[in-house]
Amino acid sequence: MNIKIRKAIATDSEKIWTLMEQLAVFEKYIDSFAITPEIVKESGFTKNPPDFYCIVAEDKDKIAGMLVYYFLPYTAQNRPAIYMKELYVDENYRGQKIGEQLMNALKEEAVQNNCTQIKWTVAPWNTAGQKFYERLGASENNDWLNYEWNL
Repeated sequence: MNIKIRKAIATDSEKIWTLMEQLAVFEKYIDSFAITPEIVKESGFTKNPPDFYCIVAEDKDKIAGMLVYYFLPYTAQNRPAIYMKELYVDENYRGQKIGEQLMNALKEEAVQNNCTQIKWTVAPWNTAGQKFYERLGASENNDWLNYEWNL
């Protein structure tokens, strides 16, 4: 298997959407999942600037994993940060360090864009995800509580 890590392109939209849908099932929000392949293409590749960016792990003609992120352009350090929205590896490709490769590609992206940090959230029940991030050297931020205002 020869996995290639690269930035996603518009023709990846349907394959990215498939992984997004799988993630929605895994994270138990499939009932409210409202993304379509067309939305992925429009929001990530047609809009300028895009709503999100994406890095993919490609195995021949398959997308084995994806990492979706966007920039937080204004921070207290007067330098941008990156917010990682989604990281997902197809279950047929797990255990091959694809998630780690995607995270390292994101880290390179952050360095290239003079970012101060990469932020993300993990579901409390996702202990495997928590262990994965800690193994990479990330630490849990207990300084802030997450809130949301549903409209």
